[in-house]
Amino acid sequence: MRKPFIYRYRVDKVPIMIRPQFLLYGYGMGLLLFFYLLILRVTIKVKIVGREKLVKNSNHIFSVWHSFVPLGLTSAIPKIDRILDRAPQAWMQHPIWYMKPIHVLLQLMGVKKIILGSTGHSGRDAAELLIGYLRIGYSTVINPDGPNGPAFVLKKGILHLSLQSNVPIVPLRFSSSSYRELKTWDRKKFARLFSTIEIIILVNLFMLQVTTLIMHMNY
Repeated sequence: MRKPFIYRYRVDKVPIMIRPQFLLYGYGMGLLLFFYLLILRVTIKVKIVGREKLVKNSNHIFSVWHSFVPLGLTSAIPKIDRILDRAPQAWMQHPIWYMKPIHVLLQLMGVKKIILGSTGHSGRDAAELLIGYLRIGYSTVINPDGPNGPAFVLKKGILHLSLQSNVPIVPLRFSSSSYRELKTWDRKKFARLFSTIEIIILVNLFMLQVTTLIMHMNY
């Protein structure tokens, strides 16, 4: 049975006949998202707690529940290293075609390497590539309940990345004084104008600690 169109193509395998329209959609929407978040960020106050817990001159695996991705992106605009460490960034991303604007947005925000793959979509191969980047000093951000849930349920992929790369996991806890919540599986939260976003950076977690403490990320 043929897949529905929305799931039919990966970003790197869009047919040549529709590739111009696809690129216009991807880069056009990506740029619009970037400038929308930039304007929103001007009105928003960001408070970061625990930055001193990051290991200096080191890389990390940052863990964020899928629900808080919009708050994270809004906080970090225009460059991700505003709130994370200074290491270069390599991120695994869902490879389906409609994700292209997000990939463009992340590149504009300073992500050096976009690795295509997620659970059910060449996720193991992508994880091995990401481990290679982690071993040479890259940091990453992982949504441990992505790409399709269940929400706030930890998947083992993030633990595998930490174990194989010997890079600590750093859970990030987000909250906003005012936000809009979508009725999606992950209950995505979008900060409203003139709100305050608080980011709490928790302790560096290695494998003996991570299974229990990562669940302290609020939801």
